[in-house]
Amino acid sequence: MLKNMHYGPRPSVRAAQERLGGLEFGKLRVRPLAPSIGAEIEGIDLTAPIDDETFTELERAFVEYKVVFFRNQPITIEQQLEFAQRFGDLEDHPFLPSKDGFGEVIRFEKDESTPGFENNWHSDVTWRAVPPLGTVLHAIEVPPVGGDTLFADMEAAYEGLPEPIKAKLDGVQAVHDFTQSFGAAMPPEKLAAQQEKFPAVTHPAVRTHPVSGRRGLFVNSIFTSHLEGMPREESDELIEYLCAQAAVPEYQCRFQWRADSVAFWDNRSAQHYASNDYWPAHRVMERATIIGDVPA
Repeated sequence: MLKNMHYGPRPSVRAAQERLGGLEFGKLRVRPLAPSIGAEIEGIDLTAPIDDETFTELERAFVEYKVVFFRNQPITIEQQLEFAQRFGDLEDHPFLPSKDGFGEVIRFEKDESTPGFENNWHSDVTWRAVPPLGTVLHAIEVPPVGGDTLFADMEAAYEGLPEPIKAKLDGVQAVHDFTQSFGAAMPPEKLAAQQEKFPAVTHPAVRTHPVSGRRGLFVNSIFTSHLEGMPREESDELIEYLCAQAAVPEYQCRFQWRADSVAFWDNRSAQHYASNDYWPAHRVMERATIIGDVPA
């Protein structure tokens, strides 16, 4: 049986911290929130056009820190979309409600009668053949306390694995399927139709980031159904073990929202968890998701 037991320092976190400590930025002020993941960005106004030099620095901070945060950004929907589109085309989500008039924006409005169910570690939409590059999330209304979002560094998580586990994962393909999440409540006829449109896909269990070249875990408990070429019991045990790496506090940062805060995370190298400790309070967030590349 695989055991998630580790005591003492995690060298992969130290290595990431040392790498990040060597970064320099001329146009941005970057304040790290944790040793290996997450930084608040100052010196940028998302309500105004971003010059090319600043944008290049922001791209670098985004890839290196895996999630970046901006405070006091009263952006409109149009400005949010314009910012996200600088990084690529945007996706329409087939199962989540969009904001009226804006098909590329998902509106999450939670209260006593509509609780959130995002409180599980995951990467977004990995059941697509081309999963997202990243997500831009804007806080419209936040509860007086609670409702933080946690992020996990899946590159440090991979580097922290025992060498025999790394060897076991080499070349392994993971199957991702919406059926066990969004499909769970669908009637059979609708489920069959959606499965035809969105069949299960395979991605490497360990993907290589297309920009940094670093390797990171790319399995999650919501969308990964099994690992190809393994007996089901062995696959289930290994997936459980790998997914548990996101819950290691040393690999995490935590963001406390305020109204008009913006988070922008790299879906290729980070997982996230929306803490559902604020129910029944009101919480409204709006999300734009950028189409990525085929994992390799």
